[in-house]
Amino acid sequence: MSKTAHLSLQGKEIDLPLIEGSEQEVGIDISKLRGATGAVTVDVGFKNTGSTTSGITYLDGEQGVLRHRGYSIEDLAENATFLEVAYLLINGELPNKAEYEDWDHQIRHHTLVNEDMENIFKAWPTGSHPMGQLTAMISSLSSFYPESLNPNQSEEDQHRTIRRLIAKMPTIVAMLHKKSAGHPVIYPQNKLDYVSNFLNMTFKNITEEYEIDPIYVEAMNKLLILHADHEQNCSASTVRIVGSSHANLYACISAGIAALWGPLHGGANQKVIEMLEAIKNDGGDAKKYIEKAKDKNDPFRLMGFGHRVYKNYDPRALIIKKSCDEILDKLGIDDPVLDIAKQLEETALADPYFAERKLFPNVDFYSGIIYRAMGFPVEMFTVLFALGRLPGWIAQWKEMRDQKQPIGRPRQIYTGPTARDWVPMEKR
Repeated sequence: MSKTAHLSLQGKEIDLPLIEGSEQEVGIDISKLRGATGAVTVDVGFKNTGSTTSGITYLDGEQGVLRHRGYSIEDLAENATFLEVAYLLINGELPNKAEYEDWDHQIRHHTLVNEDMENIFKAWPTGSHPMGQLTAMISSLSSFYPESLNPNQSEEDQHRTIRRLIAKMPTIVAMLHKKSAGHPVIYPQNKLDYVSNFLNMTFKNITEEYEIDPIYVEAMNKLLILHADHEQNCSASTVRIVGSSHANLYACISAGIAALWGPLHGGANQKVIEMLEAIKNDGGDAKKYIEKAKDKNDPFRLMGFGHRVYKNYDPRALIIKKSCDEILDKLGIDDPVLDIAKQLEETALADPYFAERKLFPNVDFYSGIIYRAMGFPVEMFTVLFALGRLPGWIAQWKEMRDQKQPIGRPRQIYTGPTARDWVPMEKR
């Protein structure tokens, strides 16, 4: 295969180097295009633009493949803890026993947050969305740890900032849940593992004991792993471009959370439940809405089916479907919304229309159902997505800094008015 792509543009010739990835993906390096020809590329939405090379996550949407650092998502979800996956994403390799014990110990002993952070809640009106609160809370950590503002931190200081953030994120997320319910905050218990500690802080009441269900722990562990990273998506790209200005890590992650908040990115699992509620309120006829989804003239959209990247089955959905079934079977919940979800799933999977178009249930469909069954309010769904995505964002930020990438500054093609003269007010 040729090592270059030849471009002829308005009488100018240029050979553009080809970059081949470890999975034989091919990209055209256009970094010298503007200098040689005066032209730039236009790719609205960056659907055909590789903004970076990366060794973190490999995704093949056509084949339904997702790997982190070479390990399949199926292997990781089946065998790993969330903290193992976080270590893998950030450091490049799975930890050995000693490395994992040190990693786990350091995180357990950074879970407490400064008591002054509770005062931030007093400034928010009742009913504030928890994603807005999370954005502010994470950004505020830079005020409590001002040494993080140094863009030239030592390696040890950088690792300490990373550990603090991973440790405090579940504490903050649980605080958001408790504050929204008007309940006292439950402090972390360092004797508990990462996921169990989070569930305890979230669901335990101060007046009674809370028994941590291992099925809940397993399902939450899997959900966090399945959301841990997903290549150069909207929020990961946001973290990278903010980080390219040498903003502190807390500010970069806060920016990623803001990007995730958008309904086209992290809000899909919330939209699934809202759709199911709407179907229930309209009589609960799942087959009626399947037909509406197939009618191109009907504005109804079936949420939680299909994926922009995966043109085959979302591999994460296959994994989490099992946990979804286990939780629903164990709990025996009498919930018409969850009944409608199962009807939609069964009807759609049996309908050739959806199979032919590769419109299979995705991870958002099943995660929304699990979160509801576990007792999370719908407003918390995207917050839980952020909790899982945190190590991926950190890994993307760290890789960008390690590679000493320049500040991100896209070009544009200007389409506004050409030069014109000032017009006095009385002549306009």
